[in-house]
Amino acid sequence: MSGLFGMVSKSSCVQTLFYGTDYHSHLGTEYGGLAVWGKKLYRQIHNIKQSQFKSKFFEDIQGIEGKKGIGVISDSDEQPIYLNSKFGPFCIVTAGLIENQEALKAMLFDLGLSFSEVSSTVNVTELIAKLISLGDNLVDGIDKMFSLIEGSCSLLLINEQGVYAARDRMGYTPLVIGKSDEAWAATSESDAYPNLGFEIVRDLQPGEVVLLTEEGIKTQKPGRAACQICTFLWIYTGFPASTYENINVETVRERCGRALARRDKDIEIDLVSGVPDSGVAHAIGYAMESGKPYRRPLVKYTPGYGRSYTPPEQATRDLIAKMKLIPVKDIIKGNRIVVCEDSIVRGTQLKNFTVNKLWDAGAKEVHVRPACPPLMFPCKYCLSTRSIDELAARKAIRAIEGKDIEDVSAYLDEQSPQYQKMVEWIRKDLDVTTLRYQTVDDMVEAVGLPRQKLCLHCWIGASEGAGQPSCAGKAQACGNAA
Repeated sequence: MSGLFGMVSKSSCVQTLFYGTDYHSHLGTEYGGLAVWGKKLYRQIHNIKQSQFKSKFFEDIQGIEGKKGIGVISDSDEQPIYLNSKFGPFCIVTAGLIENQEALKAMLFDLGLSFSEVSSTVNVTELIAKLISLGDNLVDGIDKMFSLIEGSCSLLLINEQGVYAARDRMGYTPLVIGKSDEAWAATSESDAYPNLGFEIVRDLQPGEVVLLTEEGIKTQKPGRAACQICTFLWIYTGFPASTYENINVETVRERCGRALARRDKDIEIDLVSGVPDSGVAHAIGYAMESGKPYRRPLVKYTPGYGRSYTPPEQATRDLIAKMKLIPVKDIIKGNRIVVCEDSIVRGTQLKNFTVNKLWDAGAKEVHVRPACPPLMFPCKYCLSTRSIDELAARKAIRAIEGKDIEDVSAYLDEQSPQYQKMVEWIRKDLDVTTLRYQTVDDMVEAVGLPRQKLCLHCWIGASEGAGQPSCAGKAQACGNAA
């Protein structure tokens, strides 16, 4: 998931934009980018795979002036994209995932449009910019783009008028409006606000488009009440200090941990731990509920090591997972340990670089407690879980059934024999004493939103709530209309 930050100020925005964008560094590992609109347009993009955003951009921003700007920490493509369109020049940054990008690229080729930001595949942010250019104006173009895409896209767009902010139609990814004495801002992560002097004004509604100017916020297109925000934001992706839909990440994780502990009445343990960093708050909640001490048998070496989940290459993920956690043998040896983890995606990192370190250091028992149910389906709306084949739950089902099966409904029922067999297979594969997943109901209750307002696709597949408007045939229809 990419992270976005944009603002319009009565004075120079550059330093605040720099730090506001940097506060999204936990969301992406590929590229960072800034665009500032002043006497001239400043745009810079850097590869941040092997270095931090701050170190790449600190020298760049010296001497830059402008009152409005946008920034991005990108999980895949180079951004911001510049486009000199029929309604004037603009720069754009996006967050999301477009499932039908090949069909949309073909449609634009048929209309005579070309792409410049291309490597092996099309740059999705450029694709979004070209789709917007099909509209009668920017707002109409954003609305047309929303109707064409399958997946999700939230965006910030800067031009001479100000900064446009648009949240995807499902509300899958958040955009939060903030205000300071001199500026208005829009951000993916509200943790960017406190230290920069902003207060949260409100969350954008799904499908809503607003324009930020020095005078304030102007609604360009109303949103809709129906929402399906990503539940994984609270479980793993989001920063602990962030708040979405008025619900804080850290408190949700503590409630998840409490729920896990309430279901653990039949085991005796000596200490509770969390896999750093996102598993920590889940473990704190477990410790509070169970009355057992929270300790740190595995300590993260923070400098130089980011999240092992976000890089696209498996080898990079494994290297980070191996190097960043250092075992503390004096705490581990002879103890019965509960390990709270945000989720089990593939299971390989948990087994090879967490569980094995505990056994090697002399743990007596290792009890693993993921804060969400088994991940069963690849994410359709962001670069999250990437394929069915790599999911630990699907590997278990394949081993039990002797083949891949399409209908996995029996394995979604926490009370079914099939579910129990799947969890037991994963437990043996991880080589842990016990394994118990969070239930869907407990996870939803921990978040605190009505079930129909949450996207649960990764765990149950079919959407239960508002869902996304059907896009079937829309690309062809729009192409014909254009």
